[in-house]
Amino acid sequence: MTKPRITPFRINIPQTVLDDIRARLTHAHLPPAPPAEAAQGWQLGASHSLMLKLREHWLNVYDWRKEEAALNRYPQFIAEIDQHQIHFVHEKGSNTKPRPLLLLHGWPGSHFEFMHAVERLAHPERFGGKAEDGFDVVVASLPGFGFSSANNAPTSPRQMSRLLGRLMRDGLGYDRFIAQGGDWGSLLAGWLAYEDSACRGAHFNFFFWRNFAIQPQTDDEKAWSQRFAAAFEASNAYFKVHVGSPLTLAFGMEDSPMGAASWIIDKFQNWSDIGEGGIEASFTMDQLITNVMIYLVNRRFTSALWYYPGYFMDFVTEPLPADARIDKPVGVANFPKEFLPWPPRSFVARHMNVVHWRDMKAGGHFAMLEKPDLLIPEIAAFAKSIGF
Repeated sequence: MTKPRITPFRINIPQTVLDDIRARLTHAHLPPAPPAEAAQGWQLGASHSLMLKLREHWLNVYDWRKEEAALNRYPQFIAEIDQHQIHFVHEKGSNTKPRPLLLLHGWPGSHFEFMHAVERLAHPERFGGKAEDGFDVVVASLPGFGFSSANNAPTSPRQMSRLLGRLMRDGLGYDRFIAQGGDWGSLLAGWLAYEDSACRGAHFNFFFWRNFAIQPQTDDEKAWSQRFAAAFEASNAYFKVHVGSPLTLAFGMEDSPMGAASWIIDKFQNWSDIGEGGIEASFTMDQLITNVMIYLVNRRFTSALWYYPGYFMDFVTEPLPADARIDKPVGVANFPKEFLPWPPRSFVARHMNVVHWRDMKAGGHFAMLEKPDLLIPEIAAFAKSIGF
């Protein structure tokens, strides 16, 4: 294997790309408004009134160049690994002894989810903490997402995790690191902990890495299995489309900024800890739009979908042994509004070596964006618990 070639990178989207998105927003063909009560809520999918408000903000207030400058705040790079170009942020911490932390997003997120946490994790002394607790923070755009190069066919998450392991080991020269993630990021972090010798542990805020040979045994575990199945059945329409008809969906989403935004933002509404103030109390319009824009300016909506059919490829190409388990230390942050509930700790412990578990008081699927004040200390506490 050749050593990954790493070059500096800076986001600078051509104005022609931005003008094209704006033109399609301006001339968007919008669906007719449903009855007033449905237009205000999310009972039938994306809120009609919210999406109209978001489009108005997008056209008349939102400033991509401002957001672009914020994304460029930290050093960014592209690593060329096996014909893949992997985008990542790399902020070295204040700690004189490197403590590498790899942060991994999922769908429909992006590396943007972690940007407001980078300084706090790398330089805790600026926020009342200690410099020796700082991490070398690496925030990757998953292969096929964001500013990483596109994938053009169903994509194995396990193989994508190996690219990230090579980034950390061969590209950045770290002989030890820990990984953290939710959604697809939790699965890739799980694979790293399972098979990469340099990965010393993983912290999850979503239960994804799983050995299906391990079945529920106790009454609590069986009750969870029923709750999980019901929750998945209630929310898996998107999953079935992503697995079975990704290209059918992609023709609409690649063409329509409003279509892509409604498909993505619907998940931020339904998977987050939305209180009485609604989605606008949990996320700003600029946050929602910037995350969508990362898909649009890079034309990565289709590429990101390839993880879904690819997920099932791993069961066939590299099936897990019946006794497979993550033996590296694992930390869990169990957020109460996660759309798929965590199993009882007893069930998780048969899959992985859980050394740190916290039932969080608030938060949902997009934990770092929703509740950074809760998740950041948990990551630090997990690292300390394993002597990292």
